[in-house]
Amino acid sequence: DLESHLQRCQQLSVTVLTDHQDLSNTELKTILNNTAPQQYRIRAKLRTYKPQKLYQSIKLHCSKCNSLREVPDGDDFDFILQGSAVTAPNPELHNTSWYDSVMWTTQDQKQRKIAIHFVKHDEMLQQPEDTLLMIEGGTLKEVWKLTKRFKCVIPVRSTEDDLELLDLSAPFLLQGNIKYYGCKQCSTPKPIKSLSSIAAEQRPSWEPTEIAQVLGIELLQYVFIMKFTLVDGTGALNAYLFDY
Repeated sequence: DLESHLQRCQQLSVTVLTDHQDLSNTELKTILNNTAPQQYRIRAKLRTYKPQKLYQSIKLHCSKCNSLREVPDGDDFDFILQGSAVTAPNPELHNTSWYDSVMWTTQDQKQRKIAIHFVKHDEMLQQPEDTLLMIEGGTLKEVWKLTKRFKCVIPVRSTEDDLELLDLSAPFLLQGNIKYYGCKQCSTPKPIKSLSSIAAEQRPSWEPTEIAQVLGIELLQYVFIMKFTLVDGTGALNAYLFDY
């Protein structure tokens, strides 16, 4: 595992970077005094690396504005879902030409109203593994249950005249165990009825990139980022690893 591998590297007196075997070793002091970009081969010691925990290396990156944000945890999502459940589903938005709706009230003390809207294709419901559905008023546990059975789940809430996405701090789409997020700065969310254009396709695939596009969402990508500090007695160099 990468974390224990990095710790082993840190314990070694010298770490040799094996790339560019044709180049002779260059002192870090020389590299720091030269202008980038150039290729060097170094012989250096790993002094520190960040982050210390591997899961903290995963961030969300927007390729449009180049911003980075932390991946929200489940508690943040649950809090947003609870806030959206305060608004009861609007029955006037149920059972349209492109989705069928089911609504029920929970048996607990809160008596939450939950609505699930199943998107149709050719006026027919697809197989669960091919189905996109939208949920209003659900808890995190209920949302995850649905993702195990159906292809795509979009959490929504009612307005007076259409369904809309939740705050973009929450994932706008869940597929399997992957949560898809949109950039708050670069997205201009469109009404949910924009999805009907995909439902009208000959074979709706419900790909996240296509869903994001029709909903006006700039899709954030998961990236892996680490920072290493290398030393050789002449200077210290920060090396960054950034990969999709």
